[in-house]
Amino acid sequence: MNLADAVPIEHEASHPALQHHFENLEQQREAGALGMWVFLVTEIMFFGGMFLAYTLYRTQYPAAFASASNHLDLTLGAVNTVVLILSSFTMALAVYSAQVGKRTNQIICLVFTIVLGLTFLGVKAVEYRDKYVDSLIPGKLIPGRPFKPEVQEHGTPYDKHKLHLLPGATVKNVEMFYWIYFAMTGMHAVHMIIGVGLLSVILFFAWRGRYGPEYHNPVEISGLYWHFVDIIWIFLFPLLYLLGRHLEH
Repeated sequence: MNLADAVPIEHEASHPALQHHFENLEQQREAGALGMWVFLVTEIMFFGGMFLAYTLYRTQYPAAFASASNHLDLTLGAVNTVVLILSSFTMALAVYSAQVGKRTNQIICLVFTIVLGLTFLGVKAVEYRDKYVDSLIPGKLIPGRPFKPEVQEHGTPYDKHKLHLLPGATVKNVEMFYWIYFAMTGMHAVHMIIGVGLLSVILFFAWRGRYGPEYHNPVEISGLYWHFVDIIWIFLFPLLYLLGRHLEH
């Protein structure tokens, strides 16, 4: 090894972010990335169980799941999808800015990502409130009650739960949809809250100039987590909001 090759290693060895059990920053970066990927695999298995439950129950009760899906707000769901896609873009820009040493751009992109994450949570809170007001939450529906619609003035059938059920659907099976809906979107929201908190910490250290071309591993790892949370929603949106709607017609 010549002197030119040894200088970067010596420089890295003196970097304050290098932990004592790593030889250099590159080894530390690879270990951190591997750890995050292992963690994300466990998260995939966790969400995979809920996706499996959704698939099984939807196969068994297609009419009930279609009826319940039609009571979700498609506009709010679509808005949240666009918000998360934009947040993935700003997160990727934040990672790139850290890699090339553009501190100001990195801070701006992190701020935008956090704001978009909070926007998603705000829209989801509005959705949850609407479901609570309409009594479309598990426990407020009456299990096993057959649908006996009354008629509004303009002739549209409804019941006190505002459920417009397809033939063969029961309130009990619709309630199962909402159990799964709140479990999946609720856990996704928890992960989003964790992501916002994580990026807030990253933003604090970015403001202090901690990350740059030599050391930006925390920003990359946080980006992996954020993109994972966004991808989960990309699967949730069509499953919960879109798949059942064509059955109504």
